Amino acid sequence: MTTTLFRSAFLFFTVAALSFSLPAQTNSPNARLSGKLTDQSGYGVGNVKITAQLEKDSNAQVLSAVSSTEGAYFLVVPPGRYRIHFQRSAFVPRDLVLDLAPGENRSFDLRLEIERVSENVVVTANAQPVELERTSAPVDIVGPQEIEQRQIISLPDLLSTQTGIAIARTGAIGGLTTVFIDGGNSTFTKVLMDGTPINEPGGDLNFSNLTLDNVDKVEIVHGAESALYGTDAMTGVIQIVSHRGSTRIPEIDLFGEGGGFSSGRGGGQISGLLDKFDYSVAGSYLQTDGQGVNDAFINRSIAGNFGYSFSDSNQLRFTVRSNSSFAGTPGQTLIFPADLTAYDNLKQFSANLSWTFKTGSHWVHRLSGLESRVLDTAGFPDFNFFATDQFNTAGFIEQSTFSFRQGAVSAGYQYEVENAFPSNLSGVHARRNNQAGFVDARWLPISRLTLIAGMRVEDNTNFGTRVVPRAGAVYALRYSQGFWGDTRLRATYGQGIQEPTMFESFSSDPCNPGNPSLRPEQTRTFNAGLDQFFSADRFRISGTFFANQFRDLINQLVGPPNPMCFSGNEMLFFNTDLARARGLNLSGEAHLTHWLVLKGNYSHDDTRVLQTVSNAPPIEQPPNHLLRRPVNSGNLWLNANYRRLNFNLAAYITGVRTDSDFDSTIIGNVCTGPCLTSNPGYTRFDLATSYNFGRGISFYGRVTNLLNKQYQDAIGFPALGRDFRLGLNYHFGGHN
Repeated sequence: MTTTLFRSAFLFFTVAALSFSLPAQTNSPNARLSGKLTDQSGYGVGNVKITAQLEKDSNAQVLSAVSSTEGAYFLVVPPGRYRIHFQRSAFVPRDLVLDLAPGENRSFDLRLEIERVSENVVVTANAQPVELERTSAPVDIVGPQEIEQRQIISLPDLLSTQTGIAIARTGAIGGLTTVFIDGGNSTFTKVLMDGTPINEPGGDLNFSNLTLDNVDKVEIVHGAESALYGTDAMTGVIQIVSHRGSTRIPEIDLFGEGGGFSSGRGGGQISGLLDKFDYSVAGSYLQTDGQGVNDAFINRSIAGNFGYSFSDSNQLRFTVRSNSSFAGTPGQTLIFPADLTAYDNLKQFSANLSWTFKTGSHWVHRLSGLESRVLDTAGFPDFNFFATDQFNTAGFIEQSTFSFRQGAVSAGYQYEVENAFPSNLSGVHARRNNQAGFVDARWLPISRLTLIAGMRVEDNTNFGTRVVPRAGAVYALRYSQGFWGDTRLRATYGQGIQEPTMFESFSSDPCNPGNPSLRPEQTRTFNAGLDQFFSADRFRISGTFFANQFRDLINQLVGPPNPMCFSGNEMLFFNTDLARARGLNLSGEAHLTHWLVLKGNYSHDDTRVLQTVSNAPPIEQPPNHLLRRPVNSGNLWLNANYRRLNFNLAAYITGVRTDSDFDSTIIGNVCTGPCLTSNPGYTRFDLATSYNFGRGISFYGRVTNLLNKQYQDAIGFPALGRDFRLGLNYHFGGHN
């Protein structure tokens, strides 16, 4: 009986409470704003911060909410005219003004646009920009903050500290600089400047004069991506993304520095926003005497990014970049006497004009016209010999993307014309007209799983038609903000192709005749990895296993006798070689405090020659490691950003690598000359620091090769010794 009375009393008070509270809520003067935030595919976007503030009262309380995993949000505010702000790092911020009446229930859904320059967005790994967490390929992104803190001024110096990348430089500064990703050859990496390929036809690229002026971020995608980018994307793609102006008051940076080896550098950048027009222009000049005879280097760089928005769904953009340098080339001074007069004059230019527009809520189209040029003059006045190579690539790309609730499908067409006037062709004009069609799809069957697949049909003047596919998946195994945070699994497979160089296809040299019937070099790459976050994303560990196979590699066989040739025989190009690379890339990041960050990576890259021509040097015969790719390498970087002081200490560690002096002669089984086949490992430390005095003035200094380590990236070519730079930076403007 007592229990029954108790239950009846409890029910009575509950009903009474509800009867009083409901009218109170109904008569509440507050307004309620709710809705759903989605991306271009229609999926909900979580962790978006929504803030509301009375428009004409800057001292009013700022009310806020955060969207759920499904993108839903709910905000209760007093009535009034509010400025509502939606913010998440991977998306373009949105602002709107709403009048909310007393007791109003307003529903407002919003579709957010991906922010291309965000460090959490990948532009390169997919046909359309997507969040990093939904990308199946291994990707490393370096943003503007890290570039500024580490005071890195050249692209190869930045790449040398990234996971799975090895750099070979024939000299202290200004020498021929090449990049190897995950064991692939130096020609196996496609390099894009705001979407424009800058490789020479056949994949060659000299990185020596590429600076980071006007650059917001650099993306490095591992694995074959020929399904998206065609030839040269054999083991990876590197894209340089330019800065975009975003402030109503122009943002201006001016700097000047000087230091060791009689070095001086100066330049500046100006960017801003004029109504619907955004602009960003930067330039720099560097001059140094170098550390030895005929080791001077001069580099000039200018870059621009200009955009005009007719509307939110209709934009025009033009990017341009020019690098020109002059470098003394003394040669392998650790083995032979220096060449006192040789030089290399290199000019590189790229431009891209693109038009992006929408037709309806699901369709996005992009038309791009692009061009790149390379002019390289090598001079040897002592021998009265001068060689000038000219390369030009021009073309256009049309791409259309349809976004739907669970993904997107992109299809496009590309046409390009390649021209070359290499000196080796004795003035003969070489030309290739290539075209391709491609399709790329992204599908989210469930919210945790993203599937990616695509293919490309490439029609090349030399090797005809080839089909290259790719496929991948990324699965969010766990979502959590606790000690054991998010866990993601990734896997991707791709095939790559690379066209022969112009020399290999069209050479008219009687001793090295071109072979127009060469097949493309090919690769198959597989990557599988895991990303594990800890303690609300303060710590991260990532690991990726890769297995790459390279086949139909081009080499030269001994041909028929020819008394005109130095060796007594013609050398003929054929697809003969086979190689592979297997290994593991590890990386980690720890935010130890709000002002102290530690990053690191380690790469194990086991490359092997599997098959080659009998006349190849012994160092290039099976089962040797591929040249200039260390089996073990790694990096550590410590950054302290405390109040006005920023301090960086970086360490680059590399193990022994297979290499050659390439000047030894084999007579029978006896080697004459240095006969060097191994390059020792080394550890190099770099230091960079800056102090902000306020009022836009900051002082900075850096020391590269802090301990003055004597080493060489390529046998015979000494690397730069200890070098210091001191400078001042003046920054002003940059407000809305």
